[in-house]
Amino acid sequence: MNSTTKGVPFLDLVTPHQELEKDLIAVVEKAFQNAGFIGGPMVEEFERQFAEFCDSKYCVGVNSGTDALRFALVASGIEQGSVVVTVPHTFIATTEAISQAGLRIAFVDIHEDTYTMDPEKLREYLESKCEFDRGRGKLIEKGSKRVVSAVVPVHLYGQTADMDPILSLAEKYNLIVIEDACQAHGAQYFSKKRGGWKKAGSLGLAAAFSFYPGKNLGACGEGGAITTNDEGLARRMKMIRDHGQAKKYYHEVEGYNGRLDSIQAGWLAVKLRHLPQWNESRRALAHRYHELFAEAKCELVIPREAVWTRGVYHLYVVRVEDREAFQAHLTEAGIGTGIHYPIPLHRQKAYEHLGYRTGDFPVTERVAREILSLPMFPQLDHRQQDEVVNKTLEFLNARATLAT
Repeated sequence: MNSTTKGVPFLDLVTPHQELEKDLIAVVEKAFQNAGFIGGPMVEEFERQFAEFCDSKYCVGVNSGTDALRFALVASGIEQGSVVVTVPHTFIATTEAISQAGLRIAFVDIHEDTYTMDPEKLREYLESKCEFDRGRGKLIEKGSKRVVSAVVPVHLYGQTADMDPILSLAEKYNLIVIEDACQAHGAQYFSKKRGGWKKAGSLGLAAAFSFYPGKNLGACGEGGAITTNDEGLARRMKMIRDHGQAKKYYHEVEGYNGRLDSIQAGWLAVKLRHLPQWNESRRALAHRYHELFAEAKCELVIPREAVWTRGVYHLYVVRVEDREAFQAHLTEAGIGTGIHYPIPLHRQKAYEHLGYRTGDFPVTERVAREILSLPMFPQLDHRQQDEVVNKTLEFLNARATLAT
């Protein structure tokens, strides 16, 4: 939807593809000319470019962000049945990857300002619910008696988790850290430990990215990638994505059919050239939202960008009481919105067997009741943004009047 169309879409996937149509069609023509549909030079070139973009040595293209995280966990050699710690405020793909890799999920709560893993809650879990077996050099969860092997911090809504304390805890307890960076293409983290700004995807042993169409870097279909600085891990992940083959018909392990096809890789390479500019547009729009809402002095919790992160605003997520009425008001005005995510994972039926209860993660539960994602995409113009802000203030002012 462009600026002349009535209403404001939540996301515009039409305009960027129209603008890049010539280059995207050229990718298809190239694939038709050489019939290189799976793997090959286009995939390898995109892997090289995306690794460089993430300041990582290696990139392995796969067919989804879910596969990216699952393959990273499998290739890392984590002991089957052991515990992986993550957050309940994320899409279920994070936990699907953990459980489908033969591992057990444990949750810790998020920080209310950033919606990412709270390092102090992680510390609390590791120190109060686990004990370190010095003889084995492993951390053991007291309740289940299982080994705790890894941490998966989720870089959510385009902002990185606070990685220095997470990495320090992981180092102390011999834990692997794999980043879920599926919403953080190009996000940066200031690491005092490493002496400067570091890209999402370069901080843990490996990182998973999704190229689902709505992401900051989206394919024209499904796609994903894993970045790492570990050559051996990259080699294992390449085998895992291709039925465990070291070369055709020589299977060193049992793997998956999880390859990234060449046309998607070519399209992603085209879009990657524009990603820095798109991310800067998102940041500028987010800061304009910040300013407009701050000037209005309204009762709306806007995103808080931590001092240690440069977010890329995959989503612009606000919080408000009576979220459903607010969303209905915007919908009536023709303004698209989203909710990410209304039901925490520990309260999902799929995870009843984990034994968590309402109240176990109060920040996540409170946030889940209040969050709403406003329109955010690089082509969002100021007129559209003003309309979103005006309709938001209209709702909040009417609500304030009723309360007096």
